[in-house]
Amino acid sequence: MFVYENIRKMKKLPMMKPTEGELEILQVLWERGPSTVREVYEKLAESKGSGYTTTLKLMQIMHEKRLVKRNTAARSHVYEALASRENTRKEMVDKLIRTLFEGSSSSLIMEALGQHRATGEELDAIRNYLSMLDGKQDLEK
Repeated sequence: MFVYENIRKMKKLPMMKPTEGELEILQVLWERGPSTVREVYEKLAESKGSGYTTTLKLMQIMHEKRLVKRNTAARSHVYEALASRENTRKEMVDKLIRTLFEGSSSSLIMEALGQHRATGEELDAIRNYLSMLDGKQDLEK
């Protein structure tokens, strides 16, 4: 009964926001799909010097935070991201706009474009997106 009650309580908890290290692990899971700790560690080791036990501990914490789910059927546990990349991006950008840019999405865009040089293709995509948004606003009038 005790275990069942804890599981029931866990399901009601909201998903927590990932830290920078957790986001790196999520990126690997989004790219690879369900993966063992070893597979995630090996992918992360290509670009950073994180240890296996650090990766394992982070993934265990992510499971507790409901960022990933874990399949324990095999000897090596397989982890899978619970939230999609798109939903995570939306939630994090929304929070960034609300907290750091005082609700102004244009301030975020201007800061991003001022900090990182966009390619011609990226600028074309931005222009096309803005044109599409303008078209939608014209239809609503």
